Amino acid sequence: MSDPNPSTKEVSQTPRILLVDDEPGLRTAVQAYLEDEGFQVTTAVDGEEGWEKAQKMIPDVIISDVMMPRCDGYGLLKKIREDERLGGTPVIFLTAKGMTADRTQGYQAGVDDYMPKPFDPDELVARVKNVVQRQERLLTEAARFANADVGQMAKQITEIKSMLSHGDKNNSRKDDSIPNFTPREASVLQLVAEGLMNKEIARQLETSIRNVEKYVSRLFIKTGTSSRTELVRYALENHLVT
Repeated sequence: MSDPNPSTKEVSQTPRILLVDDEPGLRTAVQAYLEDEGFQVTTAVDGEEGWEKAQKMIPDVIISDVMMPRCDGYGLLKKIREDERLGGTPVIFLTAKGMTADRTQGYQAGVDDYMPKPFDPDELVARVKNVVQRQERLLTEAARFANADVGQMAKQITEIKSMLSHGDKNNSRKDDSIPNFTPREASVLQLVAEGLMNKEIARQLETSIRNVEKYVSRLFIKTGTSSRTELVRYALENHLVT
């Protein structure tokens, strides 16, 4: 018998961690500690190897040192954020103690959290669990709308389009700070605006429902919306979809 809610099953599986650090001793110790806490841990010696492994395993969280040979933490983070499948993956930086500039630059580049070295392993575990739980909440919220009534959603979209087309277009809201969307995010946004549910979007884009949930949750964050109806309204008012 098939699982009636495969996306929930995927979210609740053991979190996969990618640990990227060029210090063998630290890498081994942190891996052992995280595995004792129940995480699945894959390691990489630098950003280049980390990028290769990230594409293969699609981790739930990436923990990366900042200063590494070949490709440092910033280089790895840039690749992660620009990738369609990995762009929403939480990243935690390990930084040298007192390096405020590293932390500031990291946050500006899109890192989710940081830990100064040396660090308390228990605190690292707590921070990893925190970003995992936050990601699960976003995925659960996105998945919740996958079960929304299709007819009701289509009706709401029709009403929004009608309101905008009959109203004064000059008075329709235009957000002065439209976020940048990746091509895949833009595709998902267009399909959501057409009234498709996550399962249908996944089929059209030839990806998994879990990935669609990630894209929808990222769209919620970028647009400051909290439901598909709000998201569609935002997209229509700002002429982001046709």
